[in-house]
Amino acid sequence: MASYRTKFGATLLITLILTAPAAHAEIKGDAIRIGVLTDMNGIFATAMGAGSAEAARMATEEFGGKIGGKPIEILQADHQNKPDIAASLARKWFNDGVQAIADGGSSGASLAVQELVRANGRIFLISGAGANQLTDEACAPTSVQWTHDAYSTATAVVSGIMQSGKEPWFFITGDYAFGHSIEATARARIVELGGTVAGSVKAQLGTPDYSSFLLQAQSSGAKILAINVAGDNATAIKQAEEFGLVAQGMKIVPMSFQNVDIHAVGLKATRGDLILTSFFEDVSPAARRFSDAFYARRNAMPSQIQAGVYSAVRHYLQAVKDTGSDDGATVMAKMKATPVSDAYTQNGRIREDQRMVHDLYLVQVKTPDESKGPWDFVKLVATIPPDQAFRPLDRSKCSLVK
Repeated sequence: MASYRTKFGATLLITLILTAPAAHAEIKGDAIRIGVLTDMNGIFATAMGAGSAEAARMATEEFGGKIGGKPIEILQADHQNKPDIAASLARKWFNDGVQAIADGGSSGASLAVQELVRANGRIFLISGAGANQLTDEACAPTSVQWTHDAYSTATAVVSGIMQSGKEPWFFITGDYAFGHSIEATARARIVELGGTVAGSVKAQLGTPDYSSFLLQAQSSGAKILAINVAGDNATAIKQAEEFGLVAQGMKIVPMSFQNVDIHAVGLKATRGDLILTSFFEDVSPAARRFSDAFYARRNAMPSQIQAGVYSAVRHYLQAVKDTGSDDGATVMAKMKATPVSDAYTQNGRIREDQRMVHDLYLVQVKTPDESKGPWDFVKLVATIPPDQAFRPLDRSKCSLVK
């Protein structure tokens, strides 16, 4: 009898464990709140800004605007690319019940928010920021870098350009975290491939006149000019065209360039440029459908950052729905266990270092004659699979990598 009771008790205990709800399987707030924190009015606003908020709203609509009877709310705020303001806004949002922050905007602002996320376990869906540190030494267990980063951008662009030779480079680099990461990674790859760097200058955000920088590049003896000033790329490239640098034999290489930048500059000044992107509207039928729907709302095609916001928010909401929880660790575990397949990417996954890895695309800007209409800007040169695009895990400094 004692043996029977023991067996019965053990069976009952196992049954209770297996059928009990997870400790955090509950949406605790009165709503599922996601804050889009980004540059709403500054130099990054076209590639992020209101378009990122719209992309997040498009993701919520796929869930009927609610999960488990709780409404999904999208908030938005402008951190003005200032880390202290970004941290202050994020802190207030977390106190007000925001469970996740999307986009993040500039790298300095995102790094500040990530420190808060590390402490409180909320979700951070990084799309705008590309600094390597976010998934390297500064990685956090409930934060994911979704779209681009300095390593993948610089490595792929340099590799593509240097297939045709080892001409010397010159960098005009934005004096901020992402700009520094891009140049450092690009320099390492240039040296690895046997090339040289003739010089470099740093430019502040919002620089209106690049004349002095272009003159330094011109006199350096470099044949490749890397314009590495995300947010100001359009200004710098227009002025390089006015200086006639291409006509003088210099190749202009825009680092971290997007379709919205091409739209601002025009095909005449950017024709033939090689650009790395994680998204463009003709990469798949799903991408085209999403892009057309976004265009109907914004009268512009989505940038890779805005498409990334849509994808990240959608994946997050699916994990909330699947787990019935808004607990950060619970939701992130489900996000990492679930492949990412949507209009942004069809073969994505979140690695140990919190980097969402996916295909990248090396594209070339069309000539005006090749373009068949508005926003028909690029043609595919090569698809770069994740294992060739992103920093290998054995080079990672992320404490989460075992």
